[in-house]
Amino acid sequence: MQADTNKNAEKSTSIIDAHAHIFPNKIAEKAVAGIGSFYNGLEMHCAGTAEDLIRSGAESGITKFIVQSVATVPEQVESINNFISHSVKKFPDNFIGFAAMHPDYPDIEKEIDRAVSFGLRGIKLHPDFQQFCIDDPKAMKIYEAAEGRMPILIHTGDSRYQWSKPERLAKVLEAFPKLDVIAAHFGGWSEWDSAVYVLGGRKYGNLWTDCSSSLYAISPERAKLIIDSYGADRVLFGTDYPMWIAAEELKRFSEIPLTCREREMILHKNAKNLLKL
Repeated sequence: MQADTNKNAEKSTSIIDAHAHIFPNKIAEKAVAGIGSFYNGLEMHCAGTAEDLIRSGAESGITKFIVQSVATVPEQVESINNFISHSVKKFPDNFIGFAAMHPDYPDIEKEIDRAVSFGLRGIKLHPDFQQFCIDDPKAMKIYEAAEGRMPILIHTGDSRYQWSKPERLAKVLEAFPKLDVIAAHFGGWSEWDSAVYVLGGRKYGNLWTDCSSSLYAISPERAKLIIDSYGADRVLFGTDYPMWIAAEELKRFSEIPLTCREREMILHKNAKNLLKL
């Protein structure tokens, strides 16, 4: 009965996918293939375009998406932000935009000002793609410029690299207590236990997390323990499109033993609270 009630709640509520990547149509196929290659030849089934994201989400009841892309080099920052801004204007009922940034971009504060003027609501960083440590001094300029203005969604964790270790993020959370940070992938992709040990226990009032690219690898019971450690009021639902199919991610999420109230918070209320929607 609890599972049926939870599934009905998911169908009846407005779902926000807080972690989705989109690319211009002309480069989407190449970009998607690149992601799959980076993650050990992961088979990709989604096109990576705005239109495909909306279509796949609609089939699963997802109505809004926080969309972003990663600037692997500083020269890409402005063009990506132009693209995300254009996509939000084209699909205003579907998209909330996060800006790209890179630690080596020459005028971080000016570009963040420009992103704000576009109506973008946050910043996306991926230390492993961009090859910088979360706590690198050059990255501090981004956190300083964003603190109190917009949250940062940051890829966290990868057992293969040192760039995005949860321990590095903890230093940033302590140094910038007014900076809202969304630690993606339950705070540590492929390093979930370490992430909970370092970041969990509600130690940081400025920390949020999302469940993207995690539910495929851990049991529903383990996911529940992780959510309890961070607090259900601090977890966002995310698919990490185009890596995962929305319907499959929602099915995995529905199997986590959560209350209806916890599901509602994770599926849409927390994102609304964070972004003041």
